[in-house]
Amino acid sequence: MIKNETLRENIKNGRYDDKLAYLYSSSSVEVQKERYIRVSKAFDDIFGAGREVCVFSAPGRTEVCGNHTDHNRGKVLAASVNLDAVAVASKNDKNTVSIKSEGYGMDTAELDDLTVKDNETGHSASLVRGVCAGFKNRGYNIGGFDAATASDVLSGSGLSSSAAFEVLVGTIMNYLYNDGKVSAVEIAEIAQYAENVFFGKPCGLMDQMACSVGGFVEIDFKDPKEPVINKIDFDFASCGHSLCIIDSGADHSDLTDDYAAVRREMEQAAGVFGKSVLREVDRDEFEANIAKVRKEVNDRAVLRAKHFFNENVRVDREAAALNSKDFEAFKALVIESGFSSFMYNQNVYTSKYPTNQAVSLALSICHDMLSGKGAWRVHGGGFAGTIQAFVPNDMVPEFKAKICSVFGEKACYILNIRPVGGTMVIGE
Repeated sequence: MIKNETLRENIKNGRYDDKLAYLYSSSSVEVQKERYIRVSKAFDDIFGAGREVCVFSAPGRTEVCGNHTDHNRGKVLAASVNLDAVAVASKNDKNTVSIKSEGYGMDTAELDDLTVKDNETGHSASLVRGVCAGFKNRGYNIGGFDAATASDVLSGSGLSSSAAFEVLVGTIMNYLYNDGKVSAVEIAEIAQYAENVFFGKPCGLMDQMACSVGGFVEIDFKDPKEPVINKIDFDFASCGHSLCIIDSGADHSDLTDDYAAVRREMEQAAGVFGKSVLREVDRDEFEANIAKVRKEVNDRAVLRAKHFFNENVRVDREAAALNSKDFEAFKALVIESGFSSFMYNQNVYTSKYPTNQAVSLALSICHDMLSGKGAWRVHGGGFAGTIQAFVPNDMVPEFKAKICSVFGEKACYILNIRPVGGTMVIGE
């Protein structure tokens, strides 16, 4: 722990510059120093000066491969990014967790009452209570703390701002009261529990796992109760590319039926073989019975099932490419994944409004500019929202200018893959 005012002096004097460069990039150090100082001052304003504090961080995440596969117990490849939620936090003696996030009200959880509160459903206070309950249920220590937080994980961007917040709360509890002994995998599971049970959203585990573990991570959901996690040792900073997330500005509203139909049709295809999800279906048996699936379900279900089977193979191939440091092979597979999402999974635009194709247009611009150079694909759930592109560093200014000229000045976000997940940044 360190006195909060000393923390600010050390930040100003450059004591933590190397740590910040590692997390964010060397070009972002000054911006992050200002941000950390701002959160430190906010802590004093909210909770009082003179406290001893630590600083914590949890990143957002990006889906790299495995588009719409996790809900049918498939495989995914995800990665943490250099947008994060940060916290200046300190133990208290109130048996209460109090978190004030920049731009939001205070979230409070009393540790002697960690039951689900109906009036908190869908609100961040439920996530705080749920994470605390998850730690207690697993036999770990819990205790009160105060925290001021700020997040630059873009809401609605597919980078999972909620998972970053959950992992941040778990990381704080881990280091303040458990000496950092709780594994990143367990923190992710606790975060998912909080979102499922307390927040009321039946999400999978990919978001929390990528945010907590950090770097590139391959996840196999064949057994959703015990997913297989493989962290991939790949230095993204060495590949000469930047990760760009492009917000097409497409309307996210009224898409619930589109998202649900992907899962429903995959599961209907599995049902033809007496199975509940496609992961349980033999690929060869499926191929031999396509006519039967067409008859009993529909053509789109066949195409979406083919996407599922192919994506599972691609996840392994992309992971292998990264493990062998073959970034060119990796990019080719990213493009292949994107075309599969467009042609087979068909989640690039909604058939309700076939003339509204902002995501399709963004993908076409990427194709024109990045063919033979970079890679691009739809990002996340699809139908609207964002796409992902891996852009050679020397092309980034030109690429961003073109994207922003079409979709608006804030349409292109230049990111990197962050090497670590939830962590204590400063604790001395």
